Amino acid sequence: MSFDRPFDRRRLLGHSLAAGGLVSLSGCMSPGRGAAVTSRIIGASPGIVPMRASVDRIIDIKVCLRPFRPQGPRLDTEMLGDTLVIHNYGHGGSGWSLSWGSAEVAVGKAASALPDRVAVVGCGIIGLTSAVMAQRAGMQVTIYTREVFSRTRSVRANGSWTPDSRIALTQPAGEAFGALWERMARFSWKSFRAYLGLPGNPVDFADQYRLSDEPFTSHGEEEEAPPPGKGNYASTGMPQDSSEFASYGERIADITPGHEVLAPGSAPFAAPYVRRSSNMFFNFSTYGHYLMQEFLENGGKIEIREFHEPGELAQLKEKVVINCPGYAARDLWRDSKLIPVRGQTAWLIPQPEVHYGLYINNVSALSKADGLMIQAFRPGLGDMEGVGDSNELPDRAESEAGVEVIRKAFMGFRIG
Repeated sequence: MSFDRPFDRRRLLGHSLAAGGLVSLSGCMSPGRGAAVTSRIIGASPGIVPMRASVDRIIDIKVCLRPFRPQGPRLDTEMLGDTLVIHNYGHGGSGWSLSWGSAEVAVGKAASALPDRVAVVGCGIIGLTSAVMAQRAGMQVTIYTREVFSRTRSVRANGSWTPDSRIALTQPAGEAFGALWERMARFSWKSFRAYLGLPGNPVDFADQYRLSDEPFTSHGEEEEAPPPGKGNYASTGMPQDSSEFASYGERIADITPGHEVLAPGSAPFAAPYVRRSSNMFFNFSTYGHYLMQEFLENGGKIEIREFHEPGELAQLKEKVVINCPGYAARDLWRDSKLIPVRGQTAWLIPQPEVHYGLYINNVSALSKADGLMIQAFRPGLGDMEGVGDSNELPDRAESEAGVEVIRKAFMGFRIG
């Protein structure tokens, strides 16, 4: 099946789920989306520096293929000869967010074999976090990878806290997976907190402003049908559109921020209605540096190697392998259930005086240490944005259009 043809949602998901005999997707929709939120009217917003969004400030355009599995990430085990393989891949748009929690699950299964040393396949955020987690459990670790962290698909991602973004479809995931997701999300949230305040801000929080021409309801959404977003998670400040995808944010609403609707005229934006939330995000370069430094200082080794068949893992000297190949698992493990979800981000010159995010007219922007990131979404697709698209070539016109939306958002900006 080719993923480069125009997207047909029914054909794509139907093909992936045929073996399971699932009910129609229209019956899988969940009426409740995202975390419970607090929506209250508050007064003036603090001083906000305008974003300098213009196409001549674009310094990079990145395309990421997020590895989505309808059943949720693969976390099972199998034996290849005398080698125990623990799978840890297929997290959709939640790889960064669930990295520590899924590593805790995988390393726990590895520890049951009482190994002195383990191998980790892949050096993306899931593989590198799993390797560090295994070291903390007292194991010697070698990472086998085609590319080091800074060249993996992980650093082409959005890098925001979105722990249930395209994590699974509603029906196949089920209640048991919901409980596992909550375990992973809570463990990850607690683990990320240890990186707050460190030099370079590897993990950080920022206010997210959503601008609208329509008033927000008591649930924090516009009165009209919301435009598309990049995930299901309420505290991202992104819309919570109904789709076939599972949503678990309510399970951790007690530890994650809610929404605040700003009083009319209290924010400097031209849009009449503004909603604010706070969201965690990751600065790739500094966060990756901390993880890599810990891994190497604790005796970790990296061997550049590409695998072509699963049986090759049985030839490794380590007899316990944590398998974290990301989207590459589709070819390596012939995993036809793995579906690519394309996402593109434009990166503008860093603007350190700006420390917030913005969402308006299907475009999001977030100022990070390594650049002002802008991502555009096509109207009407919602969570289906990029599903089934395996094209990794950047589309500059798409990014320029998104930058122009953000530029116009500040044309009526009030300073002072």
